[in-house]
Amino acid sequence: MAARKRQVTGGVDTHGKTHHAAAVDQAGRILGDQEFPATTAGYQLLLAWLRGFGAVVKVGVEGTGTYGAGLARFLTARGIALVEVDRPDRRARRAKGKSDPLDALAAARAALSGQANGTPKTRTGPVEAIRALRVARRGAVKARTAALNQLHGLIASAPDTLRQELNGPATTLVNRCAALPVNETRLTDPVEATKAALAVIATRIQTLTTEINQADRRLRPVVARTAPHLSAVYGVGPDVAGQLLTTAGDNPDRLRSDAALAHLCGAAPIPASSGRTDRHRLNRGGDRAANSALHTIALVRMRYDPRTRAYVDKRTKQGLNKKEIMRCLKRYIVREVHTALLADFTALNTP
Repeated sequence: MAARKRQVTGGVDTHGKTHHAAAVDQAGRILGDQEFPATTAGYQLLLAWLRGFGAVVKVGVEGTGTYGAGLARFLTARGIALVEVDRPDRRARRAKGKSDPLDALAAARAALSGQANGTPKTRTGPVEAIRALRVARRGAVKARTAALNQLHGLIASAPDTLRQELNGPATTLVNRCAALPVNETRLTDPVEATKAALAVIATRIQTLTTEINQADRRLRPVVARTAPHLSAVYGVGPDVAGQLLTTAGDNPDRLRSDAALAHLCGAAPIPASSGRTDRHRLNRGGDRAANSALHTIALVRMRYDPRTRAYVDKRTKQGLNKKEIMRCLKRYIVREVHTALLADFTALNTP
């Protein structure tokens, strides 16, 4: 009877192959810990094990967006209150040590105390689909950038005859390099070897460009259908909208206010006052990709939006520098983005 009345909080340290779980009571006393396979059958065993100690109030899970994504979906589908737990900081690990049971216990106690109170993303809707498409696009963009750097580096150090041959419009450089004739029997000659390398790299760039264009054709309509209000915000294009959606997740209602979204995006002002100086500084934390998206919106508005340009002039006359003005702009933009996200989320969930 006592076990059935006991309220239990769980904590899970997630890994690729296994998850380590710990259970604590209302006073934080450890009830047990055990390792389970990171499979559907393992999730079932883990939940049954937790329920064996009493009524499961909530479970703190590390890595709900990576190794713990499957477990998070499983527990959410069964009505278990889920809390996203950050890994212990380095100072705590130096003092108490590091092991899977210790990390699971720390996750359980963080969830119990309220130190960890973040609601994880559900990852079951169109935003998760957008995130997956953007992963492929982002990888192709990075690979193309690296290939372009290699191409320009090879041209810079190429023999003079080849460099003169490649002089011309930069817009056609990749196509000209891809079309270079290569004599396979003379690859010991630096000129022929450089031609062969340039042709291979240029072909790779063309392939990656095709891949990026295909990803854009897939993403634009999906983003437009999922977030019409967000896409209508001044300065928000498909790529920026996709990033902000990915940051918010399929359940943006977990962000209780625009201040919570600003904190998540690293756009919340950080106090930097001392003595008689009262000021704030830029936040270097949060989701840096989301912060970069806000930065893009701010730059577009500073260049093309008359209201924003007037605001910048006003704040400049008040003595603020460009970084401080950008911080203020990002905070205002977050309010618009938060309102648009909630409107899109309401429309998606309205029958």
